[in-house]
Amino acid sequence: MSIGFIGNGRRRRAIIAAVVGLALVAAACGDDDDDGAARTAAADATTAGPSDTTGAADDTGGGEPATLRLGYFPNVTHAPAIVGVEDGIFATALGPNVKLELSTFNAGTDVITAMFSDALDASFIGPNPAINGYAKSDGDAVRIVAGTTSGGAALVVSKEITSAADLEGTTLSTPSLGNTQDVALRSWLEDQGLNTDTSGGGDVKINPQDNADTLTAFSSGAIAGAWVPEPWATRLVNEGGGHVLVDEASLWPDGKFVTTHLIVSRQYLADHADVIKRLIEGLGASIDQINADPAKAEEDVNAGLEKLTNKRLDDATIAGAFKNLTFTLDPIASSLQTSAEHAEAVGLLDPVDLTSPGIYDLTLLNEVLTAKGDAEAAGL
Repeated sequence: MSIGFIGNGRRRRAIIAAVVGLALVAAACGDDDDDGAARTAAADATTAGPSDTTGAADDTGGGEPATLRLGYFPNVTHAPAIVGVEDGIFATALGPNVKLELSTFNAGTDVITAMFSDALDASFIGPNPAINGYAKSDGDAVRIVAGTTSGGAALVVSKEITSAADLEGTTLSTPSLGNTQDVALRSWLEDQGLNTDTSGGGDVKINPQDNADTLTAFSSGAIAGAWVPEPWATRLVNEGGGHVLVDEASLWPDGKFVTTHLIVSRQYLADHADVIKRLIEGLGASIDQINADPAKAEEDVNAGLEKLTNKRLDDATIAGAFKNLTFTLDPIASSLQTSAEHAEAVGLLDPVDLTSPGIYDLTLLNEVLTAKGDAEAAGL
């Protein structure tokens, strides 16, 4: 199940009633990330964080404790979030006066629903659901405050398919209608002169479905391939016997495109900038830890996935997935703009201005990057 893209003519008050009823969307509804059952947990920060920083109110240094309700996905593309949670990096960065309440999701649409119903303050999420949430609320509801992951998506097809021309008349899958990989596939097919439609017709039929179902369908020959994120691309190769026809990184400048980033409720950001800055510091520390020792990170992430889903990825799968992913605080904003243009071009998004009032607020991120001695990140 998926929520289709809509135009930006509705105010937030009008959409809250419509989306609250979707808060219990089934876990099988795939989106940018999809691997495991949803859960809600709470973790209290127990160790001192970094020195106090500027922001709205000092939520971490004294006075009344603050709460941060944070979402993420049990998936490899959310590795910095998994490591940050499971290794206590976020708790340390937030400090003893911030209560961290955690929720895991399987669909970006569910994240946006939770934010619109004031049940979530911040979340790691894929690009297109963030665009959709911004558009639905006329730019009022969410802000992207940091990057997390780049890369890690591909079109994997059966061995006999060696070119775009071979795809005519076949059926392919994506995680869900209008999600990031769905838009990427439809846009690429259009560039190859192959048309699609949202009802499963056209030169190439697209059947959005849960990634686990996609693996089963591909292995049985029911579909010819799929455009999916990691670790599913690697699983389709290793377990389904497919091969990569299109590595999405090859379609982007320097191979960089946003797969996961950190979004925050606009109101929470205004009220608790200090908390969000510390969260970004913790995210940076998690990314640094992963990049310093990828082998250990693979084990840590797999252990985290097993804890969250009661399932562990094959070692070759997680190693293969990590090779296709780059973990970075850079939100790679230019790729988000292009993704929005692709969604508009294939009829899945009405025109939306991401610059006014602005989907990005990178003020806190650039303070963190400057303190680390790194170059500032660019927005739109």
